[in-house]
Amino acid sequence: MISGVFGGLNQVPSASRKRVILLAFVLCWMVAATFPAQAQDTSQQPPANPNQQEAPPAAGGPQNDVGPYVVPKKKEEPPPPAPEKPKKIENMPDYSIRVDVPLVNLDVLVTTKDGQTIPGLKPENFKILEDGAPQKISTFNQSEAPITAVLLVEYAATNLRYMYDALNASYTFASGLKKDDWVAVVSYDMRPQILVDFTQDKRAIMGALNMLRIPGFSERNLFDAVFDTLDRCDRIEGKKYVILVSSGRDTFSKLNLDQIIKKIKSTKDVTIYAVSIGWQWREYLESHGYAGGMQQIDWLQADNQLKTFATLTGGRAYYPRFEGELPEIFHDVAVDIRNQYSISYHPTNTKLDGTYRKLKVELQAPDGGPLKIRDQKGKDVKVIVYAREGYTAKHTVE
Repeated sequence: MISGVFGGLNQVPSASRKRVILLAFVLCWMVAATFPAQAQDTSQQPPANPNQQEAPPAAGGPQNDVGPYVVPKKKEEPPPPAPEKPKKIENMPDYSIRVDVPLVNLDVLVTTKDGQTIPGLKPENFKILEDGAPQKISTFNQSEAPITAVLLVEYAATNLRYMYDALNASYTFASGLKKDDWVAVVSYDMRPQILVDFTQDKRAIMGALNMLRIPGFSERNLFDAVFDTLDRCDRIEGKKYVILVSSGRDTFSKLNLDQIIKKIKSTKDVTIYAVSIGWQWREYLESHGYAGGMQQIDWLQADNQLKTFATLTGGRAYYPRFEGELPEIFHDVAVDIRNQYSISYHPTNTKLDGTYRKLKVELQAPDGGPLKIRDQKGKDVKVIVYAREGYTAKHTVE
């Protein structure tokens, strides 16, 4: 074919023949330049593998090295950046949100009807009801710990029998203290007076009682004195006790009974033990026919006030008629204080509405029935549970 082409050129004129030869030369040069480039590209590419498979994407498949090929593992993404704090606006006050989980502390004393304490009870033996709703016990403990107490003594210019009973009861209580106990002594007539602040020195306590010799006023402002004592005790952390040695009479207080009861209900971690004085004088007047009418009603009201103060806080009230009863009474008080069950729980009602919540503590057997306690002879023993009747919840604004 190629010879035929060049052979036919002899028949073409010389000028035309030159142009044909030049055109053929250019075409040959272009073909020669094209084929080596294609051959070079073809030689650089690896031969195709008909068995080759495409790798799966990085986000899928098994996350291990099993298989004909290694599956690329998904890279762990870094945690999202923390949100930027809002820019503080000038003259804008800072605000913070605090969530308080309420915790109710409850001291429970369990005794027989004869006043003997019952040790060895377990948390499952106690059933706590708040406004009728059962509560779950968080902490439970019984230990003989030192006490922190205020000895609040009525010492007014009323009658020698009252003053004698008040001093005798106070000295009896102070003589039974232990070296680790903290005690303050406060006396009151028209107003309360701190004789000695909290101390562990028994000599300082006895010295404070020795100051009670000449009373100042005949008024017995019980409500004001109790309010002031509770207000001071509220600033002290932990469990406190008030040993109230009083006739229970109030003559000239600024507060009334409802106000002092409200104060007692709102005070936490305070138990009042009341010891009545003046019973010999009262019985003398009754035996001679002088204690009739309104006078008798006043004494009954005084007894009821002492009992109310003690019952609301989980304590007890005593009414000794003879001097020889005092050592046993204060021995019982010390045993009660040092052998109480300390229980705490988180109430199911978490509202901080400042309402008064009624409490009830019952004893129960492991099966949920009433707990039966027997003496050494196998006879059932009647038990008494002493606990505060309620508490006042915190308010949101507090």
